[in-house]
Amino acid sequence: MSRSPVAIRADRVFDGERMRERATVVLENGLVRELCASLDLACETLDLGPGSLLAPGFIDVQVNGGGGVLFNDEPSVSGLRTIAEAHRRFGTTGLLPTLISDRREMIARAIAAVREALEARVPGILGIHLEGPFINPRRKGAHPAGCIVEITEGDIDLLASLGPAGTTLVTLAPECVPPGTIRELTRRGIHVCAGHTEAGPDELSAAFEEGLAGFTHLYNAMAPLAGRAPGTVGVALVEDQGFAGIITDGFHVAPISVRLAWKVMGPARMMLVTDAMSPVGTNVEGFDLLGARVRVADGRCTLADGTLAGSALDMAAAVRNCTSFGIPLEDALAMASGTPARFLSRPDLGRIAPSACADLVALDANGSATHTWIAGELARA
Repeated sequence: MSRSPVAIRADRVFDGERMRERATVVLENGLVRELCASLDLACETLDLGPGSLLAPGFIDVQVNGGGGVLFNDEPSVSGLRTIAEAHRRFGTTGLLPTLISDRREMIARAIAAVREALEARVPGILGIHLEGPFINPRRKGAHPAGCIVEITEGDIDLLASLGPAGTTLVTLAPECVPPGTIRELTRRGIHVCAGHTEAGPDELSAAFEEGLAGFTHLYNAMAPLAGRAPGTVGVALVEDQGFAGIITDGFHVAPISVRLAWKVMGPARMMLVTDAMSPVGTNVEGFDLLGARVRVADGRCTLADGTLAGSALDMAAAVRNCTSFGIPLEDALAMASGTPARFLSRPDLGRIAPSACADLVALDANGSATHTWIAGELARA
């Protein structure tokens, strides 16, 4: 059924490429109808008021949980709905629920839950991110060692089982899978990123030839950059191909290292991710992660030995942190929306332009989300 147009006015509108002053966005039937300086159409109008900023909705390709729910613990439609609603409060209109290294039967359950959520059109669910279990145990981070395994031919069928219903992203260690694995996964439509890895230039060169799409949480759980050993980080920074997610909570990566990556890669290749755990949108002080207790204090999630275990970061805060690190607001917004949209091959997302999906976030003068729309449907943030 056709819906009447709705106009949204803001002091500034970031269209995905540039900032526009005092502009109006017209939404109709879940799409952007037009972006204009003045409105000639008689329709319902929402004026966001002084200091407001309207931008494309945020897209987060690494979300382990939110709203008190961890995807590994509750791989169900209700769990996915809770996670998506928790992040929507902070401007995220599209996300990949992320399953960290777990048993094969849990991977199958998670994929089945995402398929069901996509069929039910749960707002915000774009597919699934399977982070592990085919990773390097020396770079496991908070992933349980007992779940890390070698990949088999049957695993490739399992990883590809969501098919075209949604996007599948797989994080693996290129040095820990047989040659041809990445090629076969990409042939089946899967996005593959290197993560929890010690892969160096030779392994990554071969991985790129097979279709490697990028890097999971740059700097973290990967071989670092050194003068005579460029490591995974050095290759990620210097190559002109491949995207890289980065966690800008101030704990996972030092601000100066975030700025370095931005200066080298630019907003075209660097995208913001939260690596969020269940505490996002709650006041909990701890949670269990596959049998290990995680403490939450001052926004930091750690195991008993101090190992970082995901984050309590939301995307609006990730953008604010970027600007506090010295990155221009336009670039921070692009890294939270347009860049991940291109990574996912979703030209309908991450921009405000005619015929684009009407996924939007409104921010106030302090950078906090005030309103969020998914396909033009408003929810108070």
